[in-house]
Amino acid sequence: VQLQASGGGLVQPGGSLRLSCAGSGSIFSINGMGWFRQAPGKEREFVAGVTWDGARTYYVDSVKGRFTISRDSAKSTVYLQMNKLKPEDTAVYYCAAVRSYYSGNRPLDSNGMDYWGKGTQVTVSS
Repeated sequence: VQLQASGGGLVQPGGSLRLSCAGSGSIFSINGMGWFRQAPGKEREFVAGVTWDGARTYYVDSVKGRFTISRDSAKSTVYLQMNKLKPEDTAVYYCAAVRSYYSGNRPLDSNGMDYWGKGTQVTVSS
């Protein structure tokens, strides 16, 4: 499985960005996908997760109501719509996929992810 993330950039506080993560290869083996982020000097943290059928989603508290994760099955792509961005959202964002069952009712564990895309930088600054 290969994951290709895109969509990062520089945005002002209060602005929006949409990240995309396109999957290819043996994507039938995937049961869940998620977005993680890592700010300078901090550990990588879970941001949002979605079941492979797109039916259930889970978010870290700090992004609830602002970020939306979704999946386009036809394109094998997962999106992260980020609205009302804050400077503290600045980080490198990574998409990842897991083969084991994911219920969509809990955070994904970065140590348990099977596939990772390259990061995309998101900078929120005026």
